[in-house]
Amino acid sequence: MNDLPPDLPRLRTLETWLTYTLDRVRKQIADLERQEAEQERGEQARPAPPDWVLELGLNRDSPAVYVHAGDCWNAGKRSKGVDRSTALRALAEGVAACPHCRPDSELGYLEG
Repeated sequence: MNDLPPDLPRLRTLETWLTYTLDRVRKQIADLERQEAEQERGEQARPAPPDWVLELGLNRDSPAVYVHAGDCWNAGKRSKGVDRSTALRALAEGVAACPHCRPDSELGYLEG
C-alpha cells in the first residue's frame, strides 16, 4: 500500500516540507549539543568550594554570625570562603560554630 501522493506537484510539496522539518530538527539537535557542551565546560571550570566559610552579618559593619564547613547546606548567601587559620581565629573570637555542620569539631577547636 502506497501512502504517498501519486502526482509530482504534491510529491515536491511533501519533499519541501520534509526538508524544512529535517533542517529544523537538525538545528534543534545542534543547539542542544552546544548547550550540553557549554554546561560541561562550566562544570569542569567551576572552582572547588572553600574548606571553611564565614557567614557575615546583615551589613558590612556587622561581625560574622557563624563559621561553617565549606560544604554546609545552611551557609547563608552573605558568606565568604576563608582558610583554616581564619576560621579558627573567628571561633576563638567568639563567632558561633554552625550547629548543623559543626566546623569546630572538624577544626579540632576546643572552647576555652
